[in-house]
Amino acid sequence: MIDFRYHLVSIVAIFLALSVGIVLGTTLLEEPAIKTAETLADQLSKGNTELRDQLDALRKREAGNDAFTAARTPELVRGALAGKSVVIVEAPGATAAVSEAVQQTVTAAGATVTGKVTLTEKYVDAGQSGLVDRLATAVKPAELTFPAEDTPYDKAAAVLAGAIVTADPTQTGKENPAAAAVLDAFERAGLITVAGAAPAAQEGQAGQEGRLVMAGAAVLVAPAEAYTGEDAAAQAEAIVSTALGLDEGSQGSVLAGAQAVTATGGAIAALRENSAAAERVSSVDTVDMPAGRVVVVYSLREQLSGGAGQYGVGPGAAAFEPAVAPVTPPVSPSPTADSGG
Repeated sequence: MIDFRYHLVSIVAIFLALSVGIVLGTTLLEEPAIKTAETLADQLSKGNTELRDQLDALRKREAGNDAFTAARTPELVRGALAGKSVVIVEAPGATAAVSEAVQQTVTAAGATVTGKVTLTEKYVDAGQSGLVDRLATAVKPAELTFPAEDTPYDKAAAVLAGAIVTADPTQTGKENPAAAAVLDAFERAGLITVAGAAPAAQEGQAGQEGRLVMAGAAVLVAPAEAYTGEDAAAQAEAIVSTALGLDEGSQGSVLAGAQAVTATGGAIAALRENSAAAERVSSVDTVDMPAGRVVVVYSLREQLSGGAGQYGVGPGAAAFEPAVAPVTPPVSPSPTADSGG
């Protein structure tokens, strides 16, 4: 029979072996292990510092580029849209500051902004597509016929486009007698809001706020973020249908947004993946940058000349800007001795 002393000796032997192993392990391996860990930590720290420095440099560079472009935007766009008229259409989720900056840049290019139409969340709500379909069918002009394959948003886009844009240059700047009823119906249904630009005072009369005249082109400002959830694709397609409808009813349209909407569920991604729409509607995915807003103007000019393209830095962009030279204002000739100057 094994007595207690045997157990005690065994236990002491086990603990002694463990102690010796620990001492030997820490003594023999301490220096190499610690040195390796210290070297790795130093490398990671140095790498993180370099990355932070690079990020700070890129931020400063971007801020400098933005400041430079913003200061010179009037020169870059001057005269590019002289004599043209543009309506601003906002998708639900568009950033007000970006929309306002686009409008200011278009105005600086010499265009007249006829007003702003804002689509509501209800407009792109997949559960409201039946309402959109019924309303578009009810208020469409008698001469307008919808193709059999048209979606509710194709129909709505065609009806709205007929109320705010025109492909006939002789009709730009004029009121469409049927437009008020169409816009009012969509507004009462909670699908849009309308803000018409006050026309310039004529013969001493003040302009009347809320009147929306026909524009020759349109800029559709995309949502700031891509749609998510099970209805994301349908919502993005609703925006694409609206952009295409505006283009078909006018002399040109541009879908303008930030790089975020070039991701899955984004309106610009959906446009660029739709070959039929991408052949007609231009897109710009840098509208949150001063340079991007200049590109919106150049894209509008290209549209008005019959071209189209996808521009920016996101997936599907063919180039940062169109290959269209900006308008250079004429330079007055220097006076000479013969001219008496």
